[in-house]
Amino acid sequence: MSLKTELLESSFAQIRDRSTEFTDYFYSTLFMDYPQVQPLFANTHMQSQAKKLFASLVLVVDNLTEPGVLGDALTGLGARHVQYGILPEHYPMVGGTLLKTFAFTLQAQWTPELEAAWTDAYGAVTEIMLEGANYSPDVLQLKKESV
Repeated sequence: MSLKTELLESSFAQIRDRSTEFTDYFYSTLFMDYPQVQPLFANTHMQSQAKKLFASLVLVVDNLTEPGVLGDALTGLGARHVQYGILPEHYPMVGGTLLKTFAFTLQAQWTPELEAAWTDAYGAVTEIMLEGANYSPDVLQLKKESV
């Protein structure tokens, strides 16, 4: 898959200085649309979490042409998410919320082409993170039973 790097970079440049607005909208929308994920954040300092989310987006956008850097960072992130109780089924929830947040933040600049570019990028990110997560069937079963 070939990502539209320039389109991703130019659109992200428009929100780079709006991290608080972006993350506030993201988490309020995530919890409203998917209340079942809110317990995953029960012991989380949300201001720190918001900064981590935005820093992860910056990392992705800044390294779109550096697959080695991006791959290592995302596989590590995927492995850490297993420890937080994140399951593969949570990734589409986050992806949909990210797209809504980009649409809200970019308003008129949000086009079908831009939506497709971010959808493809999130799909690639998810794939790499899930490789790092390395869920075993036993872990998945235990996690599902505890949710």
